[in-house]
Amino acid sequence: MKTIKIMPCLDMKNGRVVKGIHFVQIKDAGDPVENASLYQREGADELAMLDIAATLENRKTRLEWVKNVSSVIHIPLTVGGGISTLEDIELVLEAGAEKVSMNSAAVECPSLVEEAAKRFGSPCITVAIDACRNSATASGFELVVAGGTKPIGKDAIEWAKQCEALGAGLILPTSMDGDGTQSGYDLEFTKAISEAVNVPVVASGGAGQLQDFYDAVTQAGATILLAASVFHYRLLSVRQVKEFLRDRGIPVSL
Repeated sequence: MKTIKIMPCLDMKNGRVVKGIHFVQIKDAGDPVENASLYQREGADELAMLDIAATLENRKTRLEWVKNVSSVIHIPLTVGGGISTLEDIELVLEAGAEKVSMNSAAVECPSLVEEAAKRFGSPCITVAIDACRNSATASGFELVVAGGTKPIGKDAIEWAKQCEALGAGLILPTSMDGDGTQSGYDLEFTKAISEAVNVPVVASGGAGQLQDFYDAVTQAGATILLAASVFHYRLLSVRQVKEFLRDRGIPVSL
């Protein structure tokens, strides 16, 4: 089994870390630089920072936020939100990110994924896939874009396969049904993605207790475990999660 990585996620709005439930009911969750520093000290393997309003506000990622956070950490930083061109990717990487995450822009222009993978390398390119349950789609999971506001009738699992074929090096699926609820990852959705592709898959959306992290690995095949609320509200620490996994035979770096 691959070494499992823990990835806290900073959802950003107006310069602050925020967290919602089902992509709405947004609340303040602290300072991004303070949180990033803390998570690195606790042993986070990677960090994600998502400018959640960029697409809805029709603007680019705030590069100053990237610079501020990247300046206090040395672990890999994945940045997403408002990234829609190769130039955007280049600017974000120059600001200190190691990887970028695309969502709506990739759906609107799949060739962007292919071009980005060729130019910057597949390991640099993450495609985030937001989905909600819809029995009308083949897999039962419908792709949603624009910050979780726009279902588009496309099957989320088929889209994941397409993204891998285009060159994406990582798939980051988030179940809108579980996001922010702390009721556990959507194991069915995560497993469906991980069984459909050969690239690493991130479990995201809904982690609330230690068992949830273990289940995402053993039941859903995730190799990176993303969480936000439990870390931001100090319900769990990164170290607690890693020690819990280690004690149950899951390889982690401590």
